[in-house]
Amino acid sequence: MPKRVGDGGGVVDPGLDDLFYALSDPTRRRVVERLGQGPATTSDLARPFDMALPSFTQHLGVLERCGLVTSEKKGRVRTYRLAPQSLERVDTWLAAQRALWTRRLDQLDSLLYDLKEQQT
Repeated sequence: MPKRVGDGGGVVDPGLDDLFYALSDPTRRRVVERLGQGPATTSDLARPFDMALPSFTQHLGVLERCGLVTSEKKGRVRTYRLAPQSLERVDTWLAAQRALWTRRLDQLDSLLYDLKEQQT
């Protein structure tokens, strides 16, 4: 998982760092997208990727440790499922950032409008 750098004074959610780290890799994002269609076995998930199975299972481990997926083993078959509640944490954070920047840009727009009005 990534190293944690000092926060900028905001609310710290260390699990969110792990989620963004997991989603930063295109292979893992494709796995999440695939699991959005329903559960799949390790073999089914690995099939489209040109990599050794041990390397691929490391990606699955990252996704499972951060809570994006869960797995269940029956006999020799491991099946993975998406855990959408983790994606809700990402969505909540993104919504807060969107609201913050919308407010800041509205304030800037208002300031620029006032400055323009003062010049005319």
